[in-house]
Amino acid sequence: MRDFFPGLAGVAATKSHISSVDGQQGILEYRGIRIEELAAHGTFLETAYLLLFNELPTSSALQQFENDLRRHRRIKYRIIDLIKCLPEHGHPMDALQAAVAALGMFYPTPDVRDPEARYWSAIRLLAKLPTMVAAFARLRHGDDHIQPNDNLSYAENFFYMLFEQQPDSAVATMFDTSLILHAEHTMNASTFSGLVTASTLADPYTVISSAIGTLKGPLHGGANEAVIHMLEDIGSVEQVSVYLDQKMAAKEKIMGFGHRVYKVKDPRALILQELAQRMIKDEKHDSLLTIAHVVEREMEQRLGHKGIRPNVDFYSGIIYYQMGIATDMFTPVFAMARVAGWLAHCFEQYQQNHLFRPDQIYEGPHNRPYEPIESRGHSSSVT
Repeated sequence: MRDFFPGLAGVAATKSHISSVDGQQGILEYRGIRIEELAAHGTFLETAYLLLFNELPTSSALQQFENDLRRHRRIKYRIIDLIKCLPEHGHPMDALQAAVAALGMFYPTPDVRDPEARYWSAIRLLAKLPTMVAAFARLRHGDDHIQPNDNLSYAENFFYMLFEQQPDSAVATMFDTSLILHAEHTMNASTFSGLVTASTLADPYTVISSAIGTLKGPLHGGANEAVIHMLEDIGSVEQVSVYLDQKMAAKEKIMGFGHRVYKVKDPRALILQELAQRMIKDEKHDSLLTIAHVVEREMEQRLGHKGIRPNVDFYSGIIYYQMGIATDMFTPVFAMARVAGWLAHCFEQYQQNHLFRPDQIYEGPHNRPYEPIESRGHSSSVT
């Protein structure tokens, strides 16, 4: 009998220098630097540079990187036309995946192993994803998209394109920190999806489109959206116990809790919780943050002994919600950050490439006869 690992759990499929996780101690490092250090002292663009090039940038290197990004924030009018043609009630992640896939047609990358081609692909994707996300958010409501403002920082510019006004500096800083926390997380589902695509030597735009499709699922990036819906369904602190009792009796997942790696509280959740508390200084009795605190306390009593604690999705949605970002835009914002990590893994895969081609265990029949159509019985439904 061959070994079988459902979901490839515990199977090391590649080696990497990009990030590491210690799930027992709650440690996450990007290129060897603790996430707490980056969140406290760095910026998202410094972090993206670190992930892509294995070192923090010098002042001149960061300035050049930022200048290159500013020059490539705008997107082709045909991409805008494509976004306009998409259903206004469709999910923003579907719009983003379609736009990124189309983006690759405007910037062909015949040699993905060429360092200069990889660099400009990274610049375009990092610069243009926020523009695409903000454009769909506005166009679906019948509003004109807003061109990027090159005088604003990465975080400030996204808010400007989304809301047509510059955010408060404290809000921009918190948003930038949130992007750092979402930028990378070792071998997760979307990173693996991107690596499989990269292993065929597909271009970076196709790789990122593949990863975006995987991130959309509610068991991955879509979980922060589901957390807000859960907290709204609970409605009040008095209903927390009742809600959890019903969910656990039905053996349903409590969104924002549990992680395949972490057996302690996700270090990103600790930072995000602090940011949420800093943003919402005056907690009302039934605010989402208050309800979240009660849910966490109740879950610790019920499942803490099993290592099931808040993950990155539990508090991130509350922060975005408080910033006025629409709930279904949370995962596209996640993708704006995670593209840095995806690209780092994509480029690493190109340099040490082995085509991903896993095997399977076949459990079906053998030697079935072909039956003429006139002698076949009632067909069963397709599964």
